[in-house]
Amino acid sequence: MSDIRVIGVLPVRRRRRRLPIGVGVAMGVLALAMLAAVLGRLIFSDAMHQDILAATLPPGSDGHPLGTDELGRDILQMAVAGTASALVGPVIVAVGSMMLGVILGTLAGYERGWLDTLISRWTDLLLAVPVLLAAIVVSGVMGGGYWVTVALLIVLFSPSDIRIVRAGVLEQSARPYIEAAQMLSLSRWRVMFRHILPNVTSLVVTNMMLNVAFALVAFSSLSFLGVGVAPGTADWGRQLTDGRAIMFQNPAAVFVPALLIVAVAVCVNLVGDWIGQRLSQVGEEAR
Repeated sequence: MSDIRVIGVLPVRRRRRRLPIGVGVAMGVLALAMLAAVLGRLIFSDAMHQDILAATLPPGSDGHPLGTDELGRDILQMAVAGTASALVGPVIVAVGSMMLGVILGTLAGYERGWLDTLISRWTDLLLAVPVLLAAIVVSGVMGGGYWVTVALLIVLFSPSDIRIVRAGVLEQSARPYIEAAQMLSLSRWRVMFRHILPNVTSLVVTNMMLNVAFALVAFSSLSFLGVGVAPGTADWGRQLTDGRAIMFQNPAAVFVPALLIVAVAVCVNLVGDWIGQRLSQVGEEAR
């Protein structure tokens, strides 16, 4: 009976929103990717084991469904074991940059004045810096590895988050419920983070999911160029680099990691857009 609404004397059953097929498939792909990230290196602990006698085997060879690379390493095992390196960093980058975006964007949008000017000039400066080029230079100078690259990308990804959150906070600050909260003499922090921030959640979640996809591509590009991930590490970007030399002997060495990068990035975007739409609908219904 909870699904029935009464209009006049006629009961009308509410239409349940069905999960789009594409979003459902994307969620399934992401669930498999997360499972591989958690268990991949445990299941294939010797994925980087070299066997020169089994080098460049084609797909379908005995014990190697996707063949091997020029060092005799199994393509399928490397792809599964490399999921953790390919996904953990981008997720941390997206969460970290969004945390900076939420804090600084909320302060800039609500406080205005000199603080807004200072934060806005800082974001303008960072937006003028090419992300990949800065990561290559800084990592090269500092000799940094994986986590240095993660920290650098958190800073370089934060300007867009700051601007998006700031715009949402500016739009919410002019609404009557904020004026009412201010008339009740509520503290600035309570108004910002208890009243305004929940109403920009859809922007935060959607942009954070997009950042995961962007960071995945950025990490893979840096790994392809030999930055961030050490040689001999199971990683999709590194696998692309190693597979170029045998692309015609075993195309799976290149196409498998490339398809995984594209598939996960697309699925993250699809799920992020859907979650953002649902949160927006829930917010409108609540109002």
